[in-house]
This record gives sequence, structure tokens and C-alpha cells, in this order.
Amino acid sequence: MSQDTTNGSNSVQPQAPAVPAAGPLPDAVTEAELMSSGHELPHEGYTCPLCCLPIALPITEQSAFQSCCMKGNCHGCVLASAKRGMAELCPFCRAPTPDSDAAELALIQKRVDAKDPVATEILARAYDSGDLGLQQDIPRAIELWTEAARLGDLNAHFNLGLRYFSGEGVEQDVARGTRHWQHSAIMGHPPSRFSLGAYEYHRANHELAVQHLMISAKMGCEQSLNFIKKMFMGGHATKAQYAEALKGYQIALEETKSPQREEAKAVFIGSD
Repeated sequence: MSQDTTNGSNSVQPQAPAVPAAGPLPDAVTEAELMSSGHELPHEGYTCPLCCLPIALPITEQSAFQSCCMKGNCHGCVLASAKRGMAELCPFCRAPTPDSDAAELALIQKRVDAKDPVATEILARAYDSGDLGLQQDIPRAIELWTEAARLGDLNAHFNLGLRYFSGEGVEQDVARGTRHWQHSAIMGHPPSRFSLGAYEYHRANHELAVQHLMISAKMGCEQSLNFIKKMFMGGHATKAQYAEALKGYQIALEETKSPQREEAKAVFIGSD
């Protein structure tokens, strides 16, 4: 699904009114639970279903999402499938690749109707950005993200966290936003963990910020590693903490590598 959110017009659109909060406030997560849970990436969505290796972060740059089965296949397996003459088929379920926005939207909607959390989150993003031929509809996006979060989708919790924290398109509610991040962080969602680390840093809770960022850096989040480096350079993290984060990051990155993926890297970078 394309991430392009432009609509081809240079006209300034009037700002939509803020959408009230949807759904009950997520339960609070204790600090003990927050810091002791979510130290490993979830298997679903972060592991290629074909080669069974973890996918390097950010996932969207290292894999191809398939709307037929809601699976993300690593570029190595995508290339291997193409080499076998199946470039027009999904590498996982072998369904034909949709040839239009309408065809892709129909596949996603079918899964949404079946209460698929991943499909529901994908449809929310489409409404949020006006993608797949849909008219941009922020209230509908918030409604779908709320449903996807209720169904357990971590990306939905993360995106709701961004919206409520910033007040972009919704009534600002920092507590609601951070609770959404907490719920996905304890399940191993690196962007949510990074967001919590950045939040604590800007509140001058530097030690807590380092703890959050250390967790996500060790899961392979380069953004978290770079933030710890910034904190070290600014005197808010120790050299030992940065060294620990760097070592953990390198170990996580090494676990994602394979000859097949290295070959695909050259192909996909060259085709950009």
C-alpha cells in the first residue's frame, strides 16, 4: 500500500475539527510491568513467515506487505519467489497480486469484515492518508484504529498514541496517548518503546528514558540507539550505557541477516 499522502492539489484545505476521544481510556500499566515486559520482538509481523528469520527494522523498508493474507515477507523471500517465476503472486499464499487500488481495498475490506486486526489497522491508515482511492476521513481512521487496538493490533495502539499525544486530528490527551504506547511497548513494539523513551527524556527523566531506549535499541531500533548516543554526548547517559546499547543493537541486526537478503538488498536499493 502506498504511503504517499498527497492529493495532487496545492490548495490549502480547511483544518478539520478535532475528533473526541473514542473508546474507554486504556488501563494504566505499572512501571514494574512496563520495564520488565516487551524486551523481545513479537513473532507476528516481525518475523518473515517463509524463512522464519526476524526482519530488520524498520519493517516497512525491509519487507513487502501482502494484502491477500496480511503477511509481510522479507525482501529476500520476495526475490527468491520472483526468481522462481512467481513475481505476480504472493510469496506466502500464492494469490495473484492485486492490480489496482480497488482490488487491494476489496481484499482488505474482506478481512476487516472478518475482524482481522491487521487489516483493520491497514484500513485505518488508508482513511488517515486518503490512500487506496479513499477520501481522507480522520474520524473513520480513529474509529478503525480504536477497533484494531481492541483486537490487539500493536501498530493501532502506536498510531492512536501519536494522535492523542500530539492532538493532531483529535482532542489532545497525553495520558491516553502514553497509555496506548505502554500497551504496545509491553508487547514488544519498538516504535512505542522509543516514543516512551523520548517522552521521558523531554520530561527530564533521563534514567527512565535510557531504560526505555535501551530495550528498543537491543531489539534493533537504530533510532533508539542514536538517541542514547545523543544523550551520552549531552551528559545524560553513560559511556557504558551507550556501549551496551550498541552491542545489543549489533547482535539484533546480525540475527536478521542472510545471503538471500544481502542479494535482495542490492536489487531493491538499485530499483528505488
